[in-house]
Amino acid sequence: QIIIKQKVELLEVFTGFETANKYAILNSMGQDVFFAAEGTLALKPGPISVLALVLETPSNVTRLHRGAWCSLFPLSFSSQTMEVMAPPGSPIGYLVQEWSILYPKFRVENAAHETVLRIEGPACRWRCCSDVVFQVLSKDGLHQVGKITKQWSGLLKEAFTDADNFGVSFPMDLDVNIKGVLVGAAFLIDFMFFEKQGNRDSDALFGMC
Repeated sequence: QIIIKQKVELLEVFTGFETANKYAILNSMGQDVFFAAEGTLALKPGPISVLALVLETPSNVTRLHRGAWCSLFPLSFSSQTMEVMAPPGSPIGYLVQEWSILYPKFRVENAAHETVLRIEGPACRWRCCSDVVFQVLSKDGLHQVGKITKQWSGLLKEAFTDADNFGVSFPMDLDVNIKGVLVGAAFLIDFMFFEKQGNRDSDALFGMC
């Protein structure tokens, strides 16, 4: 299991202004394994979102590229994709949103664009005082093999900040590249469903130190 903890920014608490996100990424023992920080990146033909996770050395990087996001349209009509690279320039997998009216659905693809897993979220994602669970399913959608959980952080933290915590669980023998895609899925889910869009650009660069 991987735990993603978004750090609370005092400026956001006292002013309500959305600040650049910073994350600590922990293993099941509670040990820090990654650190991710948000910035901005403008690339032609338009800005994209990038998340860089560095393990042990700056040369060992997993980078996530999120496609353009339009907050003017409902989720069902605004499909999202994410490309996962490790190292940058070498795709290892993809996360592709599937069209759905009732609840969010994604497919997890390997580097050859073959579907290996699916992700399905709940119809209602605004639950007070409880976790929100996105199920990780087998590629046929019949069996749950893991989950991505948006963890309830407490009333004050939920009310005054966007500092969300996520848990990502998956089988121990899952391909390491697909594990990376599932971690990326947690960030995409956070952006799409739990981040305020009004005070900041919806596209960003994540870099890890």
